[in-house]
Amino acid sequence: MEIFKALEEFEHEQVAFAYDEVAGLRGVVAIHSTVLGPAIGGTRMREYDREDDALEDALKLSHAMTYKAAAAGLNFGGGSAVIIGDPAADKSEALFRALGRQIESLNGRYITSQGLGTDVEDMQLIRVATDHVVGLHEAYGGCGDVSPVTVHGALRGLRACLEEAGKEPVLSGLTVAIQGLGRGGVEFSRQLVGEGARVVGSDVDAPAADRAREELGIELVDPDAIYDVECDIWSPCAVGEVLDSSTIPRLRCAIVAGLANNQLAQPEHVNLLIDRGILYAPDFVFNSGALIAVTEEIAGFSEDRAKRRSENIYKVLKKVFALSRERGISTAEAASAVAEERISRVGSLSGRARSSCG
Repeated sequence: MEIFKALEEFEHEQVAFAYDEVAGLRGVVAIHSTVLGPAIGGTRMREYDREDDALEDALKLSHAMTYKAAAAGLNFGGGSAVIIGDPAADKSEALFRALGRQIESLNGRYITSQGLGTDVEDMQLIRVATDHVVGLHEAYGGCGDVSPVTVHGALRGLRACLEEAGKEPVLSGLTVAIQGLGRGGVEFSRQLVGEGARVVGSDVDAPAADRAREELGIELVDPDAIYDVECDIWSPCAVGEVLDSSTIPRLRCAIVAGLANNQLAQPEHVNLLIDRGILYAPDFVFNSGALIAVTEEIAGFSEDRAKRRSENIYKVLKKVFALSRERGISTAEAASAVAEERISRVGSLSGRARSSCG
């Protein structure tokens, strides 16, 4: 990857490479924007086929976080940290303390939190080396597991989607296909079942999928078969870039709305959903409850307050859908426009206006 060309494409402010031989740290910290405030975003830990893939992931995630924070009305920019490694085998105290030192060296420009492959215990280790971390354990004033707030906001978002699709905003009797049964996917499934929905789920981690079935009574299909499930709502809740030219034609749903980040493999793939008559809830709006939860820690975490703020996802999605219809653009483009207009407006007031946001 041509690094500076990649930075120019998404207009990133800074990328820092984190390396510590003794701790086994190889990672990237990407800061996309600090126009609205310090950059915030999760720490992702996963194995990558190439180091360029880790860099690309950090750039895309941080870019999406800028839009997520802006659309949610938060006073933060977008950032992301990526650790190259197997979260099941390579975690250590030394590793996360080393990442904490790297984050501390950025002098508050980036605040990290939980992400794919990391959890509250990992954040506690980072906290030893820097104050610029949220998503901490409840015992330390943190939000702990962000899933309850994330799902609370997502359920409100589903009601906006159903209304836009011309359906009653009631989940009872609907079928929802959940791709990914980690913390978020399981909590989402639990709440959907509680609302009377039928849930069909899948996960590449077979034991995790079996636990979800035993606990919630949901149906399971093989990971690849989840794309073929006939359902009302198809919900990606694991890794990103799962919607592309090979998977979208297989979908049998009216709505795509999920907790995963960067669901579209390429921005233009939203047009394939439009061609299929499938309503797409832009991920950085729909799943912003997690970001809302961790930012609430800074003022002293209150789950009730965080859940109330996450209910605004309904209003933001209604605004996105209306703008999409008004301008004749995709819902993804409309969501970006909502975020960009706020960044531009605030940036102009602070003398930090940017020509574009990506």
